[in-house]
Amino acid sequence: MEKTGKKISHVTGVLARSVRIIIENILREGGALQEIRMRIGQPLTVMIDGEEQILPLKERAHIVTKEEIKETIEYMSRYSLYAYENELRQGFLTLEGGHRVGVAGKVIVDRGKVKNIQYISSLNIRIAHEVIGCADELIPYITKNKKVCHTLIISPPRCGKTTLLRDLIRQISDGNEYVKGCSVGVVDERSEIGGCYMGIVQNNLGMRTDVLDCCPKAEGMIMLIRSMSPQVVAVDEIGTAEDIHAIEYAMQCGCKLIASVHGMDMEEAARKPVLGEMIRRKMFERYIVLGNDGHPGKVKEIYDERGSVLCRK
Repeated sequence: MEKTGKKISHVTGVLARSVRIIIENILREGGALQEIRMRIGQPLTVMIDGEEQILPLKERAHIVTKEEIKETIEYMSRYSLYAYENELRQGFLTLEGGHRVGVAGKVIVDRGKVKNIQYISSLNIRIAHEVIGCADELIPYITKNKKVCHTLIISPPRCGKTTLLRDLIRQISDGNEYVKGCSVGVVDERSEIGGCYMGIVQNNLGMRTDVLDCCPKAEGMIMLIRSMSPQVVAVDEIGTAEDIHAIEYAMQCGCKLIASVHGMDMEEAARKPVLGEMIRRKMFERYIVLGNDGHPGKVKEIYDERGSVLCRK
């Protein structure tokens, strides 16, 4: 069951008034709104049902102004952009309801590190979507004797890996006929899994889940293990040597790992320097490869730790 228009008022309510009217009009025509893009001096565009549309549809394109960006940012930050500095440093804001707003503009760098973004000129508002139950077919493959297997999700960009990971976390946390409900620790470095707003999880991650929001993955995994004693640790988009070392630490502490990585297939994942070593050492027990057929979280192949195919679709 997909929650497409989840609290859409949390998005429309923070748009500049002139833009809000246009968006509310297009919402009345139906379709699943996925994205709103505002760029100073360029047409207002949206993504609906996977198709880009320039707004308004039947009139000359609405050109986004500097004032509209400023007004929208003021509403989103509740007139206190400073309070969102940590998120802005990573290039985004999170709205109530879990909706994410990517930002672009002048980057302020201090000692080689991004300190802030000023003079914001572009906004990419991504509507939060939950697909409850999208991991139903996967759960039997990543569990054994009602316990979770170390699992790595391999996925090309925009193929629903975070959506799938989110539903896996929910089912593992709540428990079902395949897995006994257990405590799950989530390190959500970019607020994409839980969509936390002011520290409160906006997406359904289950009753036994604890989230570290906006925390570096490697550091967060160690923090969770020491402070919350999770039975399962879940992270999105691993890749650095630090991430891998933290995963090894978590496994040595007896935690089960659910992680994801960008890649087209097992072969590409195995070529990644540090991750490839983990694959060769058979540290993960299940590998889930996602396909790109337009359905979020669509499983293409499932492998065990030896590389044997358990399922191919």
